Amino acid sequence: QVQLVEVGGGLVQAGGSLSLSCVASGGTFSNYNIGWFRQPPGKEREFVGNVKWNGLSVYYAASVRGRFTISRDNANNTVYLRMNSLKPEDTAGYFCAAETRRGDVWVPRTSASEYAHWGQGTQVTVSA
Repeated sequence: QVQLVEVGGGLVQAGGSLSLSCVASGGTFSNYNIGWFRQPPGKEREFVGNVKWNGLSVYYAASVRGRFTISRDNANNTVYLRMNSLKPEDTAGYFCAAETRRGDVWVPRTSASEYAHWGQGTQVTVSA
């Protein structure tokens, strides 16, 4: 089965940018839709966005739409999360997760419970 590792967290000033990578191993990467979630301190995990197995469809939470961009490179088993115009409220642990593809029909899954495979997370801190 697929294993996921997030890379690229860190500290950035408000208004800055940061890129995260989600690197997969094991399994067939194109069998999975990939989601990004985040968990702010003391809060529940929340949906950020997700990308279809073939990279042709992406869906974002309203809170990040227009600022964050998700892309994937199946040849390198990697999904990217590019975060621009960061705000202090974006501070959170960021996680990628894999949901098994269900044919070619794609319905964006926004609930964490729908994802079976998770990375360990990486911390993003945005200072004011």
